[in-house]
Amino acid sequence: MIIMQAMARVTSTDDKTEALDEAIALGSPVTGSVAERAAGAITQQLSRPLASGLYIVATPIGNLSDITLRALAVLTQADVVYCEDTRHSRTLMQHYAIGTRLKPYHEHNAEAERPHILAGLERGQRIALISDAGTPLISDPGFKLVREAADLGYSVISLPGPSAVLAALTSAGLPTDAFLFAGFLPSKQLARRARLSELAQVPSSIVFFESPQRAAESLADMAAVFGSRQACMARELTKLHEDFRRGTLPNLAASVADATLKGEIVIVTGPPLAALATDADISAKLAAALETMSLKDAAKAVSEAFGISKARAYDLGLQIKSNEAGKRP
Repeated sequence: MIIMQAMARVTSTDDKTEALDEAIALGSPVTGSVAERAAGAITQQLSRPLASGLYIVATPIGNLSDITLRALAVLTQADVVYCEDTRHSRTLMQHYAIGTRLKPYHEHNAEAERPHILAGLERGQRIALISDAGTPLISDPGFKLVREAADLGYSVISLPGPSAVLAALTSAGLPTDAFLFAGFLPSKQLARRARLSELAQVPSSIVFFESPQRAAESLADMAAVFGSRQACMARELTKLHEDFRRGTLPNLAASVADATLKGEIVIVTGPPLAALATDADISAKLAAALETMSLKDAAKAVSEAFGISKARAYDLGLQIKSNEAGKRP
């Protein structure tokens, strides 16, 4: 509530707002406390009319302080805020003293509610869409609404902010140069393993959402299908009891096999071992293996260790043999 209290102080003092506007216009540093600066920024946003359109607003995934100043201003000025669960979202709105009307928009009423939202945009309304937590449309309903609104020529404005996908990925200690968000896995083991088999050769990190009730089963299936690749299980992100477990998939699966987990869970798996193996890494392993094994056996052992084809290992082994022969007098 500190920011909102500061906002109230600034709102009642025109000269502060004018001084802030002038400083920003001139590129000068803005003085004052953090709360005053934040309040001034919100006041600036509120002083500008919010244009008609559909606003996709990211909200905190656990820590209410992770809301952005721009999001607070849009939620305050919107004519209506659509959310998955009005009871859940009311906590956020009440925390920041925002009285904008809340209406539900979820997978069960989306088809019926979408025409009403589009009609509101036609009338020039400012409509915000939020999810229970994080960035809307990420494993949440909404893409059809965005598609239809854009097709009809209405403005669709995204306000970036909290995301469980990115929070888990950037904390996992796994490659981030490329990643795939795979959402929730199927609840049944046969379908889950079939989906994991489809993803097994994706040459990047993969991010999954999972419920605490199924996390142990999913990790066990990942270990069975993906093997011993590195992974991270993130739980209760941004909350008081935030928890990260890192290790190989078999080790993670074993660590939670009999555990009672609570809170939302994100699992990040690293790329296949073959995607990370360089020729230099493989050659070093081959050279050591060739000291005690035949080329055929060494290639087989190294291919299994790195998860690469036997042909690749064998060809590199031939190069090692050839280089050794060239060095002999």
